[in-house]
Parts: sequence; C-alpha cells; structure tokens
Amino acid sequence: MSERPIIDWPVWLVSPPGRYALAWEQALFDQWVGDLFGYHALQLGRPELDTLRENRMPYRGLILPAPRGPQAPALMTKAASDTTGGIPSADAGATDMVARDILVSRFDELPIATASTDLVVLPHVLEFAENPHDILREVERILVPEGQVIITGFNNLSLWGAREELGRLAGAPFLPPGADLIAFTRLKDWLKLLSFDIDRGRFGCYRPPLRGEHWLQRFEFMEPAGDRWWPIFGALYAVRAVKRVRGMRLVGKVRKRILGLQPAAAAPVATPNTTRRQMAEATDASD
Repeated sequence: MSERPIIDWPVWLVSPPGRYALAWEQALFDQWVGDLFGYHALQLGRPELDTLRENRMPYRGLILPAPRGPQAPALMTKAASDTTGGIPSADAGATDMVARDILVSRFDELPIATASTDLVVLPHVLEFAENPHDILREVERILVPEGQVIITGFNNLSLWGAREELGRLAGAPFLPPGADLIAFTRLKDWLKLLSFDIDRGRFGCYRPPLRGEHWLQRFEFMEPAGDRWWPIFGALYAVRAVKRVRGMRLVGKVRKRILGLQPAAAAPVATPNTTRRQMAEATDASD
C-alpha cells in the first residue's frame, strides 16, 4: 500500500487544534489555486479539505487511497460509476476521457496518462505514505510541463512537532496517528531532484499545541508575531512547485551558425604579385 490508514484523522479534524489547522489550510488553498489555469486538476486524499473549490479548471477530481482487503475491487468499481466529469486514462490516449469524478487508486501507481494533468494537490499525503518519494515521482509523471503541485504538511521544527515527539514517548501523541513528519528542507531536496522549481512557500499556525478552544484563542496574538519573527517555526508548511522540462541547448559552432554569429569572411588583401598579374591581364585585354 502507498498510504497508511488514518483511523483518527476525521476525529482529529473536529478537535480545536484540528479546526484551527483546517481553517488555515483551506484559506491558503483558496488563495493559491485561484490563479492557476489549465484543464485538469486533481486532489489526492483528504476529502475533508476541498482544496480545489476556488480553482476554475474544467475538471477537478479527487483520488482516494485504495483500501486493503477484498472490498477494494468493489470500491473501485463504484468510483468508476460516478460519471459527472472526466480525467485522462493511462490506458487510453492522452486526449481520451474516462467519465469519473472520484477515483480509488494507489497514489504511487495512478491510472492517469503521462503529462495530462495541470495541477495536483497533496494535502497531508506524503507524511502518511510508506513511500512518499514514489508518490512524488508519480505526480511528476502525470503533470504537464510547467504543471504545478501543492503540498502541505506538519512542520517538525515547530512547537507542534516537538509536542508530537514528546507525546509519542509518553504514549499520548498530539497529531493524528501514523504521521512521519517530513522536514521542509528534505521536501525541497526531493522536489529539486525531480526537476521542480519552488514557486512559493508558506508557514502558518504559530499558536502552541493546546487542545482547548479557550487556550488557543488566548494565544491568537502569536499569529502575526510568528509571521514576522519566527516564520519557519509554524506548525504547518505549504509548498507550490512547478515542473520544469529542460530543453536542448545549442552550443559551440552549431549555435553560432544558427544564430548568425559566425565571423564575417576576411576581405581579400592585395599583394604585389596579385597587383602585377591583374595589370598584365588588363593590358592583354586592351590589345
């Protein structure tokens, strides 16, 4: 499987820290996807977040992780019967469409045509995956050149990350179970390895890891202070990256010839022997 089951994720989202994190992420997605254009946008996992609601691409789909056990084929058949939209199929040509709004699939083996998707959103997917780098490779495969990916995750260098480490030792984790926090710098290295250029990044949620609504409200003043004084220590991070396809580069003589940069041919230089021969030829012609 490409993703670990998160039994308590919906429960965590309705808790005060979960609602706090969810509100920040939803506002960020609404802002970041609104100016992205294309034809096909996909969200992988986390149906509790509607990451594409402000996007205007003709198709906006959701891919859910394939379940374990004998019920997987039945769920995949049900998902295929939901026919209100369409995404390119890996089994057909890139221009063929399969009527489908919800797809159940492994995230590291997506049945999507290569270079067919303009935007992929991964809200808290990589940190719960067994093979996060394989998922990023698959996302790179299905994205068109200059396509974009948006990734969010919990920041291990935050108060929430420290609270999670201590909570695991004490048997009382703060975040949803099964999370393997990925450092922001590590994620940047993965994206660079796959030829992505980071378009923008953002940290948020600077309040302490408290479970009570009242206490979270009391530390609201830390939001603007965190953005200004310790931005990299937010509980959440978000990255938007662009897939770059490196083209051929002409070098040397070929480049000079095509661009018209060859040096001009040297003008002939008259020499004494040449001048005498030219004068003799002119005299013979006059005779």
